[in-house]
Amino acid sequence: MLFASSTSSTASGSSGTFMILLMVALVAVMYFVMIRPQRKEQKQVQSMLSQLEVGDAVVTSAGFYGIIIDIAEDDVIVEFGNNKNCRIPMRKQAIIQVEKPAEAAAANAAEAAKKSEDKTSEKSKKQDKAK
Repeated sequence: MLFASSTSSTASGSSGTFMILLMVALVAVMYFVMIRPQRKEQKQVQSMLSQLEVGDAVVTSAGFYGIIIDIAEDDVIVEFGNNKNCRIPMRKQAIIQVEKPAEAAAANAAEAAKKSEDKTSEKSKKQDKAK
């Protein structure tokens, strides 16, 4: 009798320990799946906003493309479009993407090179079909 009661208490104690370990494992998985990537993204956004410079091309959260004209501590003045009179002050947090002028020039050059390759390959295909 004494032996039977001690085994049942051991079984319930081990299942309680198992439940605690299961809960700890669940919290750890939630941390690595949800919280950690969000913090990593926040750090990337903060570093992007801290590296803003006058003349950078930006995209706002509303989808507008513009050029930064002036930078204050938490605000920037962005010039939109070709109209030099359309300058709007906004919070830095409204900027979701930044493109440096050097990166923009390199991207435009790569795009132009790709288009020229496509045109030459189309011409050669047309010439091959004509033969």
